This record gives sequence, C-alpha cells and structure tokens, in this order.
Amino acid sequence: MPFTAPIPPPGEQPLAPTPYRDLAETTGAAAMANRFRIDRSSATEEFGLACQRLIPWAGGEETPVGAMACFLRPGGDSDPDCHNQDEVMIILAGSGAVTLDGGLEPPFRAGDVVVLPRNQEHVVHNTGDTELSWISLYWPLREPALPTDSTDDTESTDENEEVAA
Repeated sequence: MPFTAPIPPPGEQPLAPTPYRDLAETTGAAAMANRFRIDRSSATEEFGLACQRLIPWAGGEETPVGAMACFLRPGGDSDPDCHNQDEVMIILAGSGAVTLDGGLEPPFRAGDVVVLPRNQEHVVHNTGDTELSWISLYWPLREPALPTDSTDDTESTDENEEVAA
C-alpha cells in the first residue's frame, strides 16, 4: 500500500494507515534490525585517515554494498585512491574538497552528498579547522577486475580490495 497520509502533529491520530502500521508482529523470530553507533574511537587507520567499517558487519551476510564512517583530521589529506567501484560520500561534519583525476572539485560541507565515479583517482582534503567526517557507501562490495588488453584468458581472483574514501 503506498504511503499517502501526512505525518500528524504529536498527540493526534494518523488520518490513514501507514504501510508499516498494520504489519503482523513476528514472535520468536530473530531481530532483523542491526544498529551501529558511528564512533571515531572504533575507527582504524586506513587510506591516510580513520575508518570505521559499518557494512558488511561482523557475522552478517554478504551485502551488495559496503559502508564506512570516515574521519579526517583538520588540514589533512587522504591517500590517493582509485577503484573500480562507485562511491557516495554523505558529509556529516566539517568541510572539505576532493581532487578527482588531478582536478580540484568545488568545496563541500556538512549536509552535502559527493558522488565519486569509478576508476578515477581521488584524494579527500579537510579544508576546515575541525575534523571532517562522512559516511562512504560503495558498490559493488568487491571490486571487479578491470578488463585487460592481454590475450591471456585467465580469470581474476576474488581477492579484490574494498574501497576507501
């Protein structure tokens, strides 16, 4: 059922059912929701910045996308990175810019979404005086091999690296 009812003010009943209000409760089933706290203290050094891996999570099933929280010190730059995956940066705090294939892109700030196309080298710069933080979503989860011009018919291995910011 499509959602068409407006969200009522606090204390008022909704005018129409929402798509989720009338779902049957499941009893005895394992919880489906996972909750993670974005926390810099859980991050480790990768790609010249601090990264907290969010998706896939420990013990979880293989996912089609990956996600990590990224933290870059004031005035810092990430290591150059290039991968055969698309990437979206959702800026949480701070301000910065990206150098994409050698060209400096327009600056961004908290609330912006930055799309990085695959196979273009990028470096993230923190241009502010506070820590820059963002969520990086990338897909596919495993980096596909790039086609080569060689006549060798060997297949690539699954030892592909995951993306960075």
